[in-house]
Amino acid sequence: MSKKSPERTPPESLHLPRVGVETHAHLDSKEFRDDLPQVMDRAAASGIAAMGQVFLGPEAYQANKALFDDHPEVFFLLGVHPTDADKFSDATLAAMDAAFASDARIKAMGEIGLDFYWKDVPPETQHRIFRAQLALARERDLRVAVHSRDAFAETLAVLDDMGFKDRPLLWHCFGGDEAMARELLSRGWLLSIPGPVTYSKNVELARAVAAVDMDRLVVETDCPYLTPEPWRGKRNEPALAVFTAARIAQLKGLTVEDAWRRMGQTAAAFFGLELPE
Repeated sequence: MSKKSPERTPPESLHLPRVGVETHAHLDSKEFRDDLPQVMDRAAASGIAAMGQVFLGPEAYQANKALFDDHPEVFFLLGVHPTDADKFSDATLAAMDAAFASDARIKAMGEIGLDFYWKDVPPETQHRIFRAQLALARERDLRVAVHSRDAFAETLAVLDDMGFKDRPLLWHCFGGDEAMARELLSRGWLLSIPGPVTYSKNVELARAVAAVDMDRLVVETDCPYLTPEPWRGKRNEPALAVFTAARIAQLKGLTVEDAWRRMGQTAAAFFGLELPE
């Protein structure tokens, strides 16, 4: 006898207004090559008014930005990921600078930071490229989305040294505990909460979300990765951000619509977006 597939609630069944912001997606990934229009339609139907497409370097930006010509709801982030730091050059930084100067759809630099989970790129190389991008962000007064994996203290030390306290910064894919959250919030930054907050084993992350100010939280998918329950095990996509929002609402003692709307407003203020009322 074959195993029955679990019931998976469709995201549009939450009936949320179209005021949400998905802050971090990789919609140029090969996983979306065959059905990107349908993915965008499902995002709108689920209540997403805007979504941040993250380009991992200027080559990806130039190659794939046209995918979103007919989707004004998509805004861009551009940065070199720490695991790509060995491919970074002066020409890379110059191309990024030119893109920021010419394209108003690019709302932030990111995702940039340190990643010591993967061992392919030496830490000293990652530090150098992180600092080079932060210097450009300071020069251009850019918002920044930070990636940090197994490098929390080191990432904080670089940001403090570069003077990013109280500058517009979003901590992408926050997965830490309450003490880590308070370190970030004390510097005036936002926490972007991904799908793993819906996993029952992530008790410390749930406690952190429950403890901090609602108006310092935004929601992301990091799709096609980190799919929330009840769709865990399937490809992630922007529409599924509603399930992460529902878990955040539960932890904060709010209705899902209230949490959805407030996180959308926080993200819109951060990125400089206009949302429907």
